Amino acid sequence: MSSPTPAHRLPDRPVSYYRSGELIRSRGVSEVILSGQLDVPAPSIRLMADWQRETLLRLKLEPGDVETLPLARARMRWPDYRHCVQAAADWTRALGLGEVLASSDVALMACRGARYHHDGAQYGGAAFCNLFLSEDRGLDLHFSATGHRIPLTRGTVVIFDTGQPHAVIERGSTGFDVADFSPDRDCTQIFLTWELSVEDVHVGHALQIAFDVDPTTALLLDAEQVWLNGARASVCPNSGRWCDQRSG
Repeated sequence: MSSPTPAHRLPDRPVSYYRSGELIRSRGVSEVILSGQLDVPAPSIRLMADWQRETLLRLKLEPGDVETLPLARARMRWPDYRHCVQAAADWTRALGLGEVLASSDVALMACRGARYHHDGAQYGGAAFCNLFLSEDRGLDLHFSATGHRIPLTRGTVVIFDTGQPHAVIERGSTGFDVADFSPDRDCTQIFLTWELSVEDVHVGHALQIAFDVDPTTALLLDAEQVWLNGARASVCPNSGRWCDQRSG
């Protein structure tokens, strides 16, 4: 695989510093959001009941929480798992991503909404491919910096840069509010997520990622992080706005 082509720095846009082997490299945070709707079978009543017990009793999901479910156990009672994976693989292949899904780590996740955040401090070298398995709960996947807003229904599939601020919020709302996720409301979303390497030539091209945009700063860092305007940045969990960590 050839190395991604270096590009000029974009100082007014977020930069992801990510681990590549033994090095920290820099790249722009892509604003490209790829989404679609796949025809995937509904999980069985037995499997849904198992996930509900897991989220209530073990994970004890609170509003805004995103946690991992045991995929290996789910697959034992999920004959349609392979159909879900095949549908996602066919979709990514049609986007020109080749066989990237087959070589990517996959996990089963649950969320009860999600506060605005980015994942660039843990997964800076990846894009996420998420396939949602739950029915429509009146929630949207919202990307605050780009304005993309995607209704979540069974079969919704999305690929996005891990450095891009995002949240799962009430449909029609302007931000994340705990009050939207009352205890008596079924608002848990179950989804499969794959980590796609941004250094895969197909992924980098599809997301239009510019690499090595700030090699000087990258040499000074020893951990993955996202910067904006020359300083490390975080995301307001309620509004999704970028925050300069120098100002708290």
